[in-house]
Amino acid sequence: MPSARSAAAGPPPTYTTIPISGLDVISRSTQNLSACLSRCRPWPEFLATTSALDFPHSISAAYHRFRRNATYFSINYAIIVTACAAISLIGSPIALIIIGFVFFLWLILHFFREDPLLIWGHQVSDWAVILGLVSITVGALWITGPLNSLSIGIGTGLLISVVHGVLRNPEGLFLDENDAASDGLIISNTASRTGGTSFNPPL
Repeated sequence: MPSARSAAAGPPPTYTTIPISGLDVISRSTQNLSACLSRCRPWPEFLATTSALDFPHSISAAYHRFRRNATYFSINYAIIVTACAAISLIGSPIALIIIGFVFFLWLILHFFREDPLLIWGHQVSDWAVILGLVSITVGALWITGPLNSLSIGIGTGLLISVVHGVLRNPEGLFLDENDAASDGLIISNTASRTGGTSFNPPL
C-alpha cells in the first residue's frame, strides 16, 4: 500500500501528463507569455489625464489605491520596469543582448512554463531548472558587469510604478470579478449570498 508521502509526491497539477519535447515546451511557454502580454491595459488609459491624478488623503488610502492599480496595471508596470532596465544597458549593447536573453530564459523556462522539461528523455526537476537559471544569471552578470546600471534601471522602473500607483485615482477602473475577489477588493458571490457585505477601498 503506497504511503501518504509517495501519494503526495506526484507531478505538479499544472503539468501535462503526457511528456512533450523541449521545443514544444518552449512553444507553449511562448504562447503563455503572449497571452499574458495581451492583458496589458491601453496606454492612453494608463497615462490618463491630469484630472485622474491626485494625492490620496491618507497612508491607508495610498496603500489601497496602489494595491488596486497594481492589480489593474500589473502588466503595464512590468513592461515599464523591463524597459527601464533595458534603457540602463543601452550603453553596452553586448550586455543588453546577454541580459535580455537570460531574462527571456527565466520567462520561458520558469515563470510561464506549465509542462515538465525533458532533456534527452529525462525530466528535469523544477529545482534543477532554477539552479541552472541562477547559475546562468550569475555568470552573465559577472561577464558583462552591468550590475550597478541594471540596479539603477530596475529601481527607476519600480519608482515610476509606485508613484503612478499612488497618484492614479482608480475610480472608474473595472477589474475582472475573479481578480477583484482574489485580491480582496470585493466579496465573491458566495459571500454575498451568505450575508457578506461588499468592501470598497478608500480612494
